[in-house]
Amino acid sequence: MIRARWIVPLHGPPVEGGWLRISRGRIVDLGAGPPPGHRDDASTIDAAGAIVIPGLVNAHTHLEFSDVDPPLDTAGGLPTWIQRVVALRRGRASGPAAEAQVAATIRRGLDESAAQGVTAIGEISTGIPVGGYPAGGPRVRVFREALGLSATSAMTAGAEAIRDVAHLLAAGVSAGISPHAPYSVAAPLATALIAAARSRSVPLAMHVAECEAEAELVRSGTGPFRDLFERLGVWPSGGPALHSAAEWISRLARGPRGVVVHGTHLDCDPDALARLARHRDRLCVGVCPRTTRALSGRLPPIGLFRGAGVRVAIGTDSRASTPDLSVLAECRTLVAAGVVSPEESLRMATVDAAWALGFERTCGILAPGRPADLAVLMPTVAHTDAYEAILDPATRIIATLRAGRVIAGSFACMSNTSDRP
Repeated sequence: MIRARWIVPLHGPPVEGGWLRISRGRIVDLGAGPPPGHRDDASTIDAAGAIVIPGLVNAHTHLEFSDVDPPLDTAGGLPTWIQRVVALRRGRASGPAAEAQVAATIRRGLDESAAQGVTAIGEISTGIPVGGYPAGGPRVRVFREALGLSATSAMTAGAEAIRDVAHLLAAGVSAGISPHAPYSVAAPLATALIAAARSRSVPLAMHVAECEAEAELVRSGTGPFRDLFERLGVWPSGGPALHSAAEWISRLARGPRGVVVHGTHLDCDPDALARLARHRDRLCVGVCPRTTRALSGRLPPIGLFRGAGVRVAIGTDSRASTPDLSVLAECRTLVAAGVVSPEESLRMATVDAAWALGFERTCGILAPGRPADLAVLMPTVAHTDAYEAILDPATRIIATLRAGRVIAGSFACMSNTSDRP
């Protein structure tokens, strides 16, 4: 039993003076006032003044960069930043020691995410670490990423990605497929990846409409991306066949579910936006506000997405572009800019992000019968509004629970408490 100042279930208004009962990893009841038939004992956590919210859902991140501190320089925009990312990857060692380091970095990202109140993650993976993804932390949907511009590289990348997805599914891991971006995925690879997602009934995630250089490359084969790919030695003779953002959106809609990541310049592409709206029953947009602002100097056109009836989920991208993996910091960025209200931002980081990952029946809200995936927050100043208290930068996350088990933090600072609810 957890008692709190507020229980914020997200499928209804905040419950002031609330309580939440957990049994065998699931929420069995919640309400306000005295819990029926309950007597306080060692299993009661009296979190007076605290706020209980659904576990946050990070709809889009790259955990392989969780050891990057500070973030890479974003000056020069996306193509220049990608060159720095490639240099970082190429500068890393290879072999068993490097594989162990990747696994440790992913573990570090999972631990940081849990400490930030996150209980589910949409992870973009360029390869499955030796030993797989560790259990016991946040839930993970692993979107295996693939990219390739030449016929040979596309064929190899596609085969490796599809093989890894099969291994993940066989191991009982929630999987997905991520064609990287319209500027880096040739048409034959696109066809193979979409077909694999359909046949295995797994969701898709793709970076789309991130910058103007993307549209220029697809349209004319010129611009900063062409220059970058030639310097990297990956631009094929004769140039690749590439799909536009609008065509990609239609293709992503052929899968069971898809996340259009970033979408920064979809306000400049009416056809792509119209297709996104047409397929809003199976597509959503995953935004990473701080990364988008750092790389493009602007925030995603969230008002346009919402006006078209498209769900918007929140992610953190990675520590290669942001200083931390705080989903609440992403929410605060949007609220401070006047883009959404505190409540709307929290829904994007729970209900809508859970839908984006195909976890809508598992997490995103607090309700009887659901797994007890939740975060407990402690404001340090008085508030009269629960949502404002949640987004106050001074509010601390004191514990994160997945399926009723503490995966970060502790209730030790509370009187008459147990960290085994």
